[in-house]
Amino acid sequence: MNFQPQPLALVDNQGQVALGVFPETVATINGREADYRTPMGQPAPRFARHFHYKQFQYFGVISQELLAGCALAHTAYLGMAFFYIFEPRTGRLREYTWRSPLGRELNMSTSPRHGESHFQRRGVDIRLGYQEQDGALSKTLRVDLKDLSLNVQMDEGPEYQPMSLCTRTGVNGWVYANKVAGRTVTGTLQQDGNHQDLAELGASGHHDFSAGYMRRETFWNWACLSALIGSTRVGLNLSCGVNETTFSENCLWVDDQLIPTGGVIFEYNRDDLMQPWTLRSQCGQVSLRFTPNGNHRERMNLGLFASNFNQLFGRFDGELRLKDGRTLTIDGQYGFVEEQYAKW
Repeated sequence: MNFQPQPLALVDNQGQVALGVFPETVATINGREADYRTPMGQPAPRFARHFHYKQFQYFGVISQELLAGCALAHTAYLGMAFFYIFEPRTGRLREYTWRSPLGRELNMSTSPRHGESHFQRRGVDIRLGYQEQDGALSKTLRVDLKDLSLNVQMDEGPEYQPMSLCTRTGVNGWVYANKVAGRTVTGTLQQDGNHQDLAELGASGHHDFSAGYMRRETFWNWACLSALIGSTRVGLNLSCGVNETTFSENCLWVDDQLIPTGGVIFEYNRDDLMQPWTLRSQCGQVSLRFTPNGNHRERMNLGLFASNFNQLFGRFDGELRLKDGRTLTIDGQYGFVEEQYAKW
């Protein structure tokens, strides 16, 4: 993979945004300091600079015993948080969504290397943390509800290669995305008087830190897998519809190594998302079938702001055929896929 020089901050002191794929996670995502323009090339007014900027952070926990997804999103007009937890054996799904006008109850970190994002209101405390020690990064999730407490930590390790890139969006925008998958997680879940140790469950994690001047109206598919295949840690991050201008976020991980993939074709029934999906990469490395077990859905249409969001969780089967000749068999490993339309 051809990396661009690693910037200290995403936006320099002239307001220019660093574009490309970077070898490491960018420390400071100072997006509102960018020289943001109107489509006609004039400096954008203060209102546009504030309300056109979007931020999204997500932490997923994957195991054979439980799946959990938690996101914080700030669209400037509206702050949102969701959390769900699914137990494959019983089919039990607990899911929650909270909305905050103008994001008053939401604070987003400007760095995926240090700091904390949090959403707080009575009976709800969600925190996404970012720490760096001796050059190694870790990401944490804490969810405290009235009858549930989840604490998760995912360490990247000094040799791990994250997906770290910034791509153009439209005539005047850009998006920085930092993706991590294929890492084990530690921590605990307490609910209904029961205690579960995530390390004992063999849980893995996925993390997404995205921010920028995104398209006003957009649509995407996305897929993630994070598992231990034999003694090999495997991660997968695939998308179609975003972060594809010159550079692409499509990749997989084998242990600590980041391996780019070609464009991905998502085939599925839009009238029934619970039917099996097929995912194929044009480079031939990815050939997977996804069978959903459930769907966390957010749907609203407020005119100025609209969202039709589906994050499905279920099992992947198929193969990853690596360019070095290895084939990794994926047999019933849990993960996520998405279909999302957003107007923001």
